[in-house]
Amino acid sequence: MIMLMRLYGKNFKVLACLAFLVLAAGCKQVSENRNSTSDKLFVYTDNMEPRWSSPENKNGEKSAGGKENNGAKGHAFDSIAAGASLEVLNVHQQGIINRIWITIGDRSAEMLRSLKIEMFWDNEKKPAVSVPFGDFFGVGLGRTTVFQNTFFTNPEGRSFNCFIPMPFKQAARIVVTNESHQLIERIFFDVDYNVLKNWDDDYMYFHACWKRDTATVPTKDFDMLPQVNGRGRYLGVNVGVNANPMYKKSWFGEGEVKIYLDEDKDLPTLNGTGTEDYIGTAWGQGKFINTYTGCTIADDSLLQWAFYRYHVADPIYFKTGCRATIQQLGGEMTNHVTRYQKSGAAVIPVTIDTGKLVPYYEKGKIVELDSTKFPMGWTNYYRSDDVSATAYFYLDMPSDNLPPLQAVAIRTYKLRIK
Repeated sequence: MIMLMRLYGKNFKVLACLAFLVLAAGCKQVSENRNSTSDKLFVYTDNMEPRWSSPENKNGEKSAGGKENNGAKGHAFDSIAAGASLEVLNVHQQGIINRIWITIGDRSAEMLRSLKIEMFWDNEKKPAVSVPFGDFFGVGLGRTTVFQNTFFTNPEGRSFNCFIPMPFKQAARIVVTNESHQLIERIFFDVDYNVLKNWDDDYMYFHACWKRDTATVPTKDFDMLPQVNGRGRYLGVNVGVNANPMYKKSWFGEGEVKIYLDEDKDLPTLNGTGTEDYIGTAWGQGKFINTYTGCTIADDSLLQWAFYRYHVADPIYFKTGCRATIQQLGGEMTNHVTRYQKSGAAVIPVTIDTGKLVPYYEKGKIVELDSTKFPMGWTNYYRSDDVSATAYFYLDMPSDNLPPLQAVAIRTYKLRIK
């Protein structure tokens, strides 16, 4: 201290005051952050009343739980016959769903794709959510695995949890339909929601859609989220890829994610640099589970990948519409890509990286590769794979303009299982 005073003289007091102010501001910010996160835990509110919809008390009726078998676990599960539906929630009031938990006895890939989950808000006839059951809960390609992220969890690969908030102003209905040929003997569920007294006009309705293309068209980007109209927020996507065996074990994921916002037409506002880049990894894609990004399946033997990205820390809002796509691009060394092309696989060369990027793609033309005439390097090329995606978003409307869910025959076509 004495040494500092000698060095800085009169300026020491100024420096000391500045240091004190910086420290005080830091402490104040820490205090404010601590209060903002913990207020919700210990401050009482009478704006909401908790309800649980389960087989023991469908729709969470007040003072009506556990009626059967004298309250001694009389109705813990239901069943769904082939072709039948089960309402796990049907309420007519104002509220917000905070958690959905479901488990079923048959968790085969075919069943997870044959079951569909639908959600209807405010007495709309068109569902805001219509998605294969497994895919909705983040289980890509019908293959369960242990994971936990910001929206979904599968603690031991045997249950399905969703933590996305879902407000509704007049009514909410959630339906699980069995479009398989098998009886679901046991379905356990818990839909946890709160009855709300007050509604905020900034609240939006939750939506989700699913799409599969069993043979994508080279040069045509796959729509993860088809064009949706309205004001809202894009939450993110989980994607499943069954890679085409004609490309052997070459890298499928050179495709860039493009998100078109509002008046965007030919060119997007948001443009990524590659598939694995979009989910926050690099130089290929192994299995990893993070809060907002991850890859739940990375299977070189079955040529399957399932991955996700949720835009929580980096919100994506739109005023009039949104569309999210991913290019159908792969990569491998030139000599390998030449062999794929000559074997009859759909191959349209795009670039060759020889230390510098050499472009070869022209719309409407296909360059015929010849490893004796073209430089050797990492070659990006348009290709065709089996791709599916579940997109999640909010809209200021309880229904949307998207097409209905594809038929069960498309959902279950050529599922790859060990």
